[in-house]
Amino acid sequence: MRIAGKGLHTGGKTVNFSFNGRHLMGLEGDTLASALLANDIHLVGRSFKYHRPRGILTAGSEEPNALVTLGHGAGQDPNIRATTQELYEGLEARSQNCWPSVEHDLLAVNNLAAPFFGAGFYYKTFMWPTAFWEKLYEPLIRRAAGLGALSGEADTDCYEKAYAFCELLVVGSGPAGLMAALTAGRAGVDVLLLEEDSHLGGRLLVEHEEIDGKPARVWLQDSLAELRAMANVRLMARTAVTGAYDQGTYGALERVGHHEMRQHSLKGCHRPRECFWRIAAKHCVLAAGAIERPVAFRNNDRPGVMMASAVRAYLNRWGVAPGERVTLFANNDDAHRTARDLVRAGVHLAAVIDSRHDAPESDLYPVMKGAQICNTSGGKRLESVTVRSVRGEEKIQTDCLAMSGGWNPSVHLTCHLNARP
Repeated sequence: MRIAGKGLHTGGKTVNFSFNGRHLMGLEGDTLASALLANDIHLVGRSFKYHRPRGILTAGSEEPNALVTLGHGAGQDPNIRATTQELYEGLEARSQNCWPSVEHDLLAVNNLAAPFFGAGFYYKTFMWPTAFWEKLYEPLIRRAAGLGALSGEADTDCYEKAYAFCELLVVGSGPAGLMAALTAGRAGVDVLLLEEDSHLGGRLLVEHEEIDGKPARVWLQDSLAELRAMANVRLMARTAVTGAYDQGTYGALERVGHHEMRQHSLKGCHRPRECFWRIAAKHCVLAAGAIERPVAFRNNDRPGVMMASAVRAYLNRWGVAPGERVTLFANNDDAHRTARDLVRAGVHLAAVIDSRHDAPESDLYPVMKGAQICNTSGGKRLESVTVRSVRGEEKIQTDCLAMSGGWNPSVHLTCHLNARP
């Protein structure tokens, strides 16, 4: 599913990894999610309660579905988001919350009994007979609860803690964060810029934009070169701010060794796996961007249903098409960027559906205005969508649905100290 000439890592060296015991190949710079999509793998897990098939939904840390377990034994690490896990040589990943396999999960029978599992089902059912609770009900419930599991062995990895002080903390390295850092850095302010991704740039890595009369990626490279040349500016990738506390104190977690094979010596590990930072800052600029909203309709959780911005990200950053026949469903202009980029990359658009009656026209593709998707069909992979319009209902064959309900700003950190958005 690679698109020739697309992506930031075109021509990169191949990386060997495995998923559910199957040997696969990706490219240097891939995430586990982009490598799986490049190998046309969409089914990656099962839902918590009904064990419905789950696929990759997003391309970032907001991913709710693609949670996997890495490694085994003492190094087993559950509930890792495939969308943020960088690919490295020898990576071993597997699906979780399924048995005996993600393709054939016996507990998927729960989905057939869903009408009987209403609110309060557990409280009404497991009360009698009383003697069954300790020997039958509780062991079964505990076994079914949770998603991934720890191995139970002692963790052999090393972890570190550190402190940092700055005049200005910038959270996020998109265009807003970079401009804040540039402006402060040029004024001689002591700046610390943190980015949870492995690369700085935010959405500039996946969009075809123009800033100051030059392509956004060129502007990004120039800006980063200027920032790195400033002695009063520090840039940290793979570092997520986890909390805002009193008196300008912030917590941040740096993923030091998650992107490489773990190495241990007789005296212990060579480098820490993670480092927790306590940061004291006089001022903070929150430039964490925004998260795209999904759209609610029946069976919108099938593998192959993705966010429109994620489809665009996999195409432009990793050179991967998440489907051969892609359908777009949106209610905003921004999502049409995905349709344009797909057409220009040679990916077939099955349909572009916009719920607005005054949606803009396009010279590249026809737009179904005032229509909406009301259902999807397929088993372990999306096969078709049902579209409802003034003409009635019709089915469209598709293996990937890019949906967008607009954007919500990521203002979570402002809420930690009771601030109102």
